[in-house]
Amino acid sequence: MLSRRVLFAMRVIFFLCLLGGLFGCASDRSQNVSSSEPPSNAGLVPLVYQKLPHNILWLTNDTDPVFASDNAEKGGVIREAIMNFPMTFRVVGPDSNGSFRSAILDNQLALINIHPVSRRIIPELATHWAYAPDKKTMYFKLDPDARWSDGVPVTARDYLYTLTFMRSEHIVAPWYNDYYTREIESVTAFDDYTIAVKSTKAVPDLYLKLGISPTPEHFFKTLGEDFLSRFNWAVVPNTGAYQISDFKKGRFIRFSRKKQWWAKDRRYFKNRFNVDSVLFTVIRDFNMQWEYFKKGRLDTFGMVVPKFWHQKSNTPVINKGYVERIFFFNDLAQPSRGMWLNLDRPVFEDIRVRQAFAHAMNMDKVIKQVLRGDYFRLPQAFYGYGEYTDYTIKARGYDISQVEALMKQAGWHRGPEGIWQKGTMQFSVIVTYYLEEHMPQLAVLKEEALKAGIDLELERLDPTAMFKKTLEKKHDVAWMGWSTGMRPSFWEGWHSDNAHKPQTNNIT
Repeated sequence: MLSRRVLFAMRVIFFLCLLGGLFGCASDRSQNVSSSEPPSNAGLVPLVYQKLPHNILWLTNDTDPVFASDNAEKGGVIREAIMNFPMTFRVVGPDSNGSFRSAILDNQLALINIHPVSRRIIPELATHWAYAPDKKTMYFKLDPDARWSDGVPVTARDYLYTLTFMRSEHIVAPWYNDYYTREIESVTAFDDYTIAVKSTKAVPDLYLKLGISPTPEHFFKTLGEDFLSRFNWAVVPNTGAYQISDFKKGRFIRFSRKKQWWAKDRRYFKNRFNVDSVLFTVIRDFNMQWEYFKKGRLDTFGMVVPKFWHQKSNTPVINKGYVERIFFFNDLAQPSRGMWLNLDRPVFEDIRVRQAFAHAMNMDKVIKQVLRGDYFRLPQAFYGYGEYTDYTIKARGYDISQVEALMKQAGWHRGPEGIWQKGTMQFSVIVTYYLEEHMPQLAVLKEEALKAGIDLELERLDPTAMFKKTLEKKHDVAWMGWSTGMRPSFWEGWHSDNAHKPQTNNIT
């Protein structure tokens, strides 16, 4: 697995002024599930409230330092590129777990959040929280001013509905069905603005588990078999600072800032979310994105491929100071990036074969020869999580003698062309990837693996097709990475509960 120093470029005029123009193009109207009635909770089944326990010790946090500047100015547009238009605006169900999903979920707030510096709890949709003696339950006081983007108040019923929604078979999301059944026991309402969320078991960092997000019951109402098609392109009401305001399939998606956002003056939100809109434009080629950036039609460009930093950045817009390059290190949890093996493939059933495969991947040569030493190899999948990382785990280095020993132990032998064979099976696997710029890295791995008796067939797909293939467990080896969280996510990506099923994060 590879980690990187962060290389970045941005237009100076954007950095200073946050100003820019939009592309001139025809647009589709946002496709909401419409109704002749104004949005409200009217007509929904009334909640039955429980009695709130006595002697609850309510906590809040209004003393941690703010992390936005009073000098921040509002206005302007941020223009970004995406490789692919998302297959859906849904955030659950088939084809929903793509990279653009985070842009949607970033505007769907939760009960609480974590301060980026102190790492302590701060309010979000809840103003106060408390812990029950059973170490499985948390209580929350909801902010009565919180509103959905359609103006409907966020109340206790939206959190109860989250449980109903996530457990429903109609969303076709086995991971969420399982998690909200086996991990979240219940959500209880004490009044419109006081709830409890209970875990099925006591866990460390309970607040990271129970600070759930609401789901707008007034919008979805009763779920049915038409959920996937009905809500595929629906712009669901949210609680954050931005909402999708316009899009054209295959072309662009625009988020606009809510001028009267309910939380704009809250302590930890004030002076943030300053641009008027964020425009994501589909540009399917990385090199073309670079050309758009140089012409001032994009505001940032991630220079993660060395040729852009070392070669292509020798260009007038940088040399004349119109663009600022930034090269810095971070001290954060690192993404789990590398080669993901599908253990449902017969070739990978034996752990010794999987270990041999690891010893046949010459990552160090890739770093030195292709990546110009700008990267370093991570020793494991979950690195940089402090006490949650086992620093004794080390990566298996390139070692053909180890490959030979392990493969022979597993009953394999070299065939006439030098490729390992066992019966009618040959050690030839397809490595699926999506970015053209990764081809030189994979070419080196293919060449070095061949010396060790393993044949890698390289298959490039567009990002959406690759991710769909991987989530459906139709890959041999996926060259990809996962984003990080506050803590390592062992259960969703590694536990057998999520294995051998499509549309879960256990892709191995």
